[in-house]
Amino acid sequence: MKVTLLILLLSLASTGANWFTDAGSFVKEAYQGSKDMWRAYSDMREANFIGADKYFHARGNYDAAQRGSGGVWAAKVISDVREMYQGASGRGAEDTRADQEANQWGRNGGNPDRYRPEGLPERFGRTNPN
Repeated sequence: MKVTLLILLLSLASTGANWFTDAGSFVKEAYQGSKDMWRAYSDMREANFIGADKYFHARGNYDAAQRGSGGVWAAKVISDVREMYQGASGRGAEDTRADQEANQWGRNGGNPDRYRPEGLPERFGRTNPN
């Protein structure tokens, strides 16, 4: 989690975005969004359910995006860094493309249940990002 926050802060500092206007809420949204992404990742690991990977990608991005522009930004940075790392590990371009499609679907407000596999326990449903 600390590494994720460090990546977020360094990325934020290096962007050309005019986040100073409302820095407090943007940073808060980015922090909350990174927690949403971490929760989805943790749930994915706990569920250990074949075929659920894309659902958790979409769900994490969806939950983070509900926070606002900071959450959208955090979800994109985390998703891109994760896919860059996993792509370098030899997982394959097709899997990376499918993951990014699920990431973008969730970030754009698409229902993550589109990717939910049958039989995944209900406790791994979307969370309320309040």
